[in-house]
Amino acid sequence: MDPDPVLEVSPGAAEVPLTVLKIRDEAAIEAADQFAVEEPLEIRLAGIAFTVTMRTPGDDEDLVAGLLYAEGIIREAESLDVIARYRGPEGGTDPGNVINVILKGDLRIARERLRRSLVATSACGVCGKVTIGAIRNACGPMRSDALVPAGLFHRLATSLAAAQATFQRTGGLHAAGLFDLDGRLLVLREDVGRHNAVDKVVGHMLRGRRVPLERHILMVSGRVSFEIMQKAWNARIPIVAAVSAPSSMAVQMALAAGITLVGFLRRGGFNVYAGAHRVATVVPEPA
Repeated sequence: MDPDPVLEVSPGAAEVPLTVLKIRDEAAIEAADQFAVEEPLEIRLAGIAFTVTMRTPGDDEDLVAGLLYAEGIIREAESLDVIARYRGPEGGTDPGNVINVILKGDLRIARERLRRSLVATSACGVCGKVTIGAIRNACGPMRSDALVPAGLFHRLATSLAAAQATFQRTGGLHAAGLFDLDGRLLVLREDVGRHNAVDKVVGHMLRGRRVPLERHILMVSGRVSFEIMQKAWNARIPIVAAVSAPSSMAVQMALAAGITLVGFLRRGGFNVYAGAHRVATVVPEPA
């Protein structure tokens, strides 16, 4: 095996091959394997640097739209004028890792939202009740009459796993899937970052003029974090489900938002951490 291998990653590729040494029962064999690609994506607003995020290439326009929506830079799809690969000095489109966004409307409002977003994301003390209160004021309470049977959630997990094509080859990606209340998978996105996967899903629906999402279910392949719940609340998704358990802040966010939070999906059942009134056959939470 090459002692100093170089990964040759094709532009825009989501995975890359490499020969690895596999140890099985004290035997060693060389075998071909696939790895999920992780590369930086620089996002510019009217040519001015906004942020850099590490992501798996693919559906970058959805990622950018979802991230700008989650950060409050835009409030609707109509605010987006152009999302395009950055054009280099010779005028050609750069197929790499820079995307430029042109917004419609009053740029002063966008800049003010950008300033507030950067202040919030750079301040380590924003977590907790103060942040949840601020998000509640910005998003408002969740109002949705969605109701789903308890048996639906294992179908969601099965559908999500079956649709994770790149994960099946690499084992190194998170996934987020958006389902309707009948359990039909509408869109699935994979990424090395669980937050990116959610942004790609929301961004796809936003660009299709299908946000808010009051009658949908978000399913994620890993644990549920505070940020994922915030993105769901912002997109008005009433039910969030996960294979793993949520963090304490995710549960607090779900309770504050009125979002149904399901996790720790296993063959024998699952846990409902908040919003049990939307899960049929589960005893409703006390008023």
